[in-house]
This record gives sequence, structure tokens and C-alpha cells, in this order.
Amino acid sequence: MDQRNVSAAAPDSMKNNADISSLMGFSGFGKKARTFDLEAIFEQTRRTAIERSQKVIEQREAEEVGTADRSPGASYSGLNDQSTASYRNRVSSDSDDESSDDEPVGPPLPLKTSGSGPDDGSSSDGDFIGPPLPPGYRKVDEDEDAEDNPVKRIPDSHEIILHHGSKTVSALGLDPSGARLVSGGYDYDVRFWDFAGMDASLQAFRSLQPCECHHIKSLQYSVTGDVILVVAGNSQAKVLDRDGFQVLECVKGDQYIVDMANTKGHTAMLNGGCWHPKIKEEFLTCSSDGTVRTWDINNEKKHKGVFKPRSATGKKVIPTSCTYSRDGKFIAAGCQDGTIQIWDRNLSVHTKFHCRQAHIPGSETSCLTFSYTGNILASRGGDDTLKTWDIRNFRKPLNVATGLPSFFPMTDCCFSPDDKLLVTCTSVKKGDGNGKLLFFDCETFQKMYEIEVTDASIVRCLWHPKLNQIMVGTGNGLVKVYYDPVKSHRGAKLCVVKNKRKCKQAETLTQDYIITPHALPMFREARQRSTRKQLEKDRLDPLKSHKPEPPVSGPGRGGRVGTHGGTLSSFIVKNIALDKTDDSNPREAILRHAKDALENPYWVAPAYSQTQPEPVFAESESDEEEDKEPEWKKRKI
Repeated sequence: MDQRNVSAAAPDSMKNNADISSLMGFSGFGKKARTFDLEAIFEQTRRTAIERSQKVIEQREAEEVGTADRSPGASYSGLNDQSTASYRNRVSSDSDDESSDDEPVGPPLPLKTSGSGPDDGSSSDGDFIGPPLPPGYRKVDEDEDAEDNPVKRIPDSHEIILHHGSKTVSALGLDPSGARLVSGGYDYDVRFWDFAGMDASLQAFRSLQPCECHHIKSLQYSVTGDVILVVAGNSQAKVLDRDGFQVLECVKGDQYIVDMANTKGHTAMLNGGCWHPKIKEEFLTCSSDGTVRTWDINNEKKHKGVFKPRSATGKKVIPTSCTYSRDGKFIAAGCQDGTIQIWDRNLSVHTKFHCRQAHIPGSETSCLTFSYTGNILASRGGDDTLKTWDIRNFRKPLNVATGLPSFFPMTDCCFSPDDKLLVTCTSVKKGDGNGKLLFFDCETFQKMYEIEVTDASIVRCLWHPKLNQIMVGTGNGLVKVYYDPVKSHRGAKLCVVKNKRKCKQAETLTQDYIITPHALPMFREARQRSTRKQLEKDRLDPLKSHKPEPPVSGPGRGGRVGTHGGTLSSFIVKNIALDKTDDSNPREAILRHAKDALENPYWVAPAYSQTQPEPVFAESESDEEEDKEPEWKKRKI
């Protein structure tokens, strides 16, 4: 009996506990976890994917059938039909075998087509994925074609023009990364151009005169690109940082000492200079004092080394150009007597290589440059020639090109980045044609290509290996940058796509704020928090926002000028014709304003309103009454 009572009471207690649990908020605790049949879920997912794949294949077949008649590659589409049909059969057979482990789950695999053309039905190693090839397509290896013809590597399809000034651009320098360009000219200015910061207006972000009234002859960035060597017409070279601030100025030597090796610096005009290709602190200069000197940027008080070119008779010779070899082991100098002398950098007494008859004596060798391989030296002479030399056999030139006029002592030449082309400039007289940029094959020295730049001489040329862009300095103050959108990288491509910045009106309308921290509060000006808010306040002010009247010139009336001639007679005639007022009767002219003065008194009448008697005006007499008067009463005029 007791057991029945206990069993009957147990469900009631469980029910009460469940109610209490739901009331307390933890009724879900202790329930059994839900179990999932993973195999059934995977099987359902696989079947869904197969059905979707079949629908996609049917849609593709319908599209291909619709476009087969008008498509030029009908056989190619037939090949696709076969492959899609085979793939559909394979998918359908896989759907029948549900217990297979190798069945694909997901969208269908991409269709493979033969790379040789639509006629090949077999799959080869050269298969590719994509739409059908156009008719008449022939696979061409562009790299091999470009190697056979180096002219196709010349980036000259597009150009931009940077306006340096009105005089000759005699120096160009580009940093190793190709981000900034510096240009110098006969106008003593050095301009800084930032390709990433410029817009389509192509304006330089800085212009300065580092050497005052001296022509800029050479500009070059160091191997790290953090400083710039400036060689001008004075005797002291300067080193500037990337923003144009001076870092170093070489010391000037004593011009009264005979032996130039005993002076601390140059004593005459500089002719050229360049940085060491490996050591970032060392640079080289040559001067009309007959020396080539090396410098250390950390020691501005004295040169590092001195090289003295000598003629065949042992006399002093003036070097007109100098350069380092690509590895920095040799120093080459072109001299006024037509010789090219090369020293070992560590041995400054005797020359390592020497060519006595490189160019005509008395001509200035304007440029020396080594190839990227380091064995070939190119020289641009003042005798209108361009020559290449093998420094291992320095007696005779490898190739010679003649008939290249040069009017400037810094006419340039440079190698292409692959050492297959040699580029140089030509000079022209005013009105005799266009200056050209000529490209020669380094092996055969045949002229491969030419670019007509402008109707002035071409002085400087620079082919940057990273940007694959050509910079040209001209005799009429222009800097042209040639580039190709596909072959070139960065550089000029960054600034041509940017729109010109619009000038903000707030920059011209706002006034300068004068800060007076110690002024009394009553005299202290309120600080302008925002230019835009101040501009909005000025717009609400009728005086500040009033548009000024356009300026006028010539005679006029009432402060304004009429649309008539500028002579006095025409002005008088015009005023007589336009003046409609009749002042013949002064009484009527005065009484014309009597009614307005009576109704709206403003000046005199209010002051005498209490004491002033009422004015009485005489009535005008008619002419008839005047005629009735006797003759002796009439007023005699």
C-alpha cells in the first residue's frame, strides 16, 4: 500500500520539479544531446551537387548549340560537345553508383581544349583552358622575337614634357629607384620632379640655385639615392640631400701652388663628376686645373686622391669628362688632346690603359660611359664621332660612327639596359631641323632607330634600367620622358593618370592669422578654427561677398565710361546727344522737386518747420499779358 502511494506521488514531484526548473530558467539542463546521421547528410549533399552539375551542363549545351552556326570555330564547339557529353555520361554513371568513394562532389571540372587549335582532337601536354582561339591565330614567342629585334624594346610610344625653363637643360639625374628626377640648366636652376607626387600639370615641387650664377654641368644621385652631386661652372662641387638642402661643399684649392697635388681642392672650373658605383661616400670630379680628384663625403676639408693626366710629352692636359667603371676599380678621363686615360683607382701615378689618338686633338670629349658588362667603353667626342672601345685591347676602337654634330661640352651617350643598343644625341643649329636621338647596334654599329625630339639640340639622354624609360634634355629648356605603357614601369605612368588639382578658393580669400599670446583679451583676435567656416561667414557678409565691378578705362560720366570713342571730341558729341535735360528755364528746374521736398522734407525744412513761413511762389505770366504791357514798362535786355 505504501509503495503505491510512493509511486503515485513520484510523478507529481517530478512535475513540480519541472515547473520549478522552467521558472528558474535552467529547465534545458541535463537533456540528451541530439544525434545526426552524417552519412545521410553527405549522401544528400552529393546528390544535390550532381543535380546542379547536370543542370549547368545542359545550359552550356544549349548555349553552344545556339552559337555553333555563327561561331567561326564550329569544329571547336563540336569538340566541346563531345567532351561535355562524355563528362555528363561519367557524372550520370557516378550517380547510379552511390556507394563509390571516388565520386566528385561540387561543380563540374573545367573543360580542356587543345592548345594547337580546333583541329586537334587529342589532348596534349600543351592544353589550355579558355574560350576558342580566333581564326588564323598563330602562337608566337614574344621573348624570342624581342631578342632578335632589340628595337621593339625601345619605349617610345608615349611621351610627357616637363618644362624646366627657357634655356638649355645641361644636366639630368634620376635616383636608383626612379621616383625622382632632377634637371639643371644654363639658367642656374635645379628643379626637382617627383613622379609619384605630380599630377597631369607636371609641375616641379622645388626649384633652387645651389651655385648662384654658374651653369649646372652635371647632376647625379648616389648609389643609395639619398644625396645628389651638383657640378657647376665654379671650382667647388656641392652635395645636396633629396630635398635640395646642402650637405657638403668641397674646399677650394690654392691657385698659386704650381703642383696641383699639393692643394686641397680644385682651383679652376669643374668639367664633370660622378658617384662611385659601390661606395656611397665617394665621388669623382675633374677640372680645368688639369686634375681628377676623388672625394669622401665625410671629409670636406681635403680631397681623397689626385689623378693628373699627362700628354705624350709629359705636359698638363685638361680632362673634360670622367667616370668610374661599373665595378668601381677603374677611373677613366677624356682629355682635350684627344686622349682617353684610365687609372687603377688605388694607383694614381701611372695609367692602367691609355689611348693617345682616341679623338681629334683639341676637341672636347663630352661623355665617357661603361657598358653594364664592364668591358666596353663608349666615348662621345667633340669631333662629331661616337666610338666604342674594348679596354682589354685599347689601341683601336671596336666601332666608329661619324657625322654626329655636337655643339655642347656635355653631349651625352648611354647604353640600353641589355647592352645591345647605344644611344646618343645630336645638335642642330636654329632653324636647320630637329635634334635627334639615335640608337646604334653595339655589335654592328648600324643605326637601328632614331627619334626626332624637337626643333633644338639634344644635350642629355638617360635610359633608366628599372623604369625602362628614356629621359632627354633639350636646348630649348624641355625635359622629355619617353615611355611605353606595357614595357615601362612606374615613373611617368604614375603622374599622367592623375587629374589636375583645383585651386581652392579658401587659400586666396582667408587672411593670415596673427598670434599675439600676451595681448589683452579685449585686443586678442579670435583664432580661426576652420577655413571653410570662415569662408561661409564671409559669404553671408554683403560687403565681402560683393563682386567688384570690372575695371574701366577712358573718359566717362558719373564715374563710368560709355561705349564711345576715346577722344575728347567724340566724348563731347556723345554727351550732347545723350543729355535730355533742359536747363533753359531755371525756375521750372527748381520747382520740379518742390512737391517731393514738401512731402518728404529731409534737410532744411525739418529744422525750420516751426518758424519758417509758408513760401509763396509767383505765378508765371503768360506771353500775352507781357505783350499788353507798354513798351516803356518792358525790361530791357
